[in-house]
Amino acid sequence: MKLLVLNPNTSASVTDRIASTARRIAAPGTEIVAMTAGRGVPYIATPAEALIGAAITIEMLAEHAAGFDAAVIAAFADPGLGAARELLAIPVTGLAESAMLTACMLGRRFSVVAFTPALGPLFRECIDYSGLAARCASIRFVTRPFASVANVHEEQEDAVAALATAAALEDGADVVLLAGSPLTGLAARIADRVPVPVLDPVSPAIKHAEALVVLRPRKPRAGTHARPEAKPSSGLPDALAALLARTD
Repeated sequence: MKLLVLNPNTSASVTDRIASTARRIAAPGTEIVAMTAGRGVPYIATPAEALIGAAITIEMLAEHAAGFDAAVIAAFADPGLGAARELLAIPVTGLAESAMLTACMLGRRFSVVAFTPALGPLFRECIDYSGLAARCASIRFVTRPFASVANVHEEQEDAVAALATAAALEDGADVVLLAGSPLTGLAARIADRVPVPVLDPVSPAIKHAEALVVLRPRKPRAGTHARPEAKPSSGLPDALAALLARTD
């Protein structure tokens, strides 16, 4: 099995951590190929940046998805997830959706802990899109500024652990999600300090991608993720233009 893991941000150090976590959790024989966006922002924190990330995600998938069994969009806001499922024949998972669905299998309500308050509106929009707002106990943020997105998981470890504990004890969360790919790898380090399960979203996204490959779902011919009618375009990268023009 071969999985394409796309970071729609420009932080290569974050991609390296994502890839490391993905390879640890992947089944034997699963090959992980991780890619970093060549343009965009270091991390997605606003709806506008999510739209930029979505466009970059679709371009990257159009260019690189051939030959892969599934793809993972490695940003917690899942930029471009619905569009990717519409255009591609292979399964596509996203960090936020996979983490939230897994949390719903572990408890009744989940909380999200993020590394900056700027992510609030974006994450609420993402949770609403997934139809899981009623299962979300709270979204908590570290309010202290961080010096580097490359090291935010180390800078904010204690603060994230404290917020995760508060989400469980004060908000009634049965599971806590660490939101934002820069926090990848932190869940395992703070798990013993938090009284409920703490999820690193990369892990469920990888396992869900593997499961979907094994299940071999057919591409829908109707509904939200059915392929749209072929359409000509202008000014788009060749791979994306070819994807939009496909009739199969």
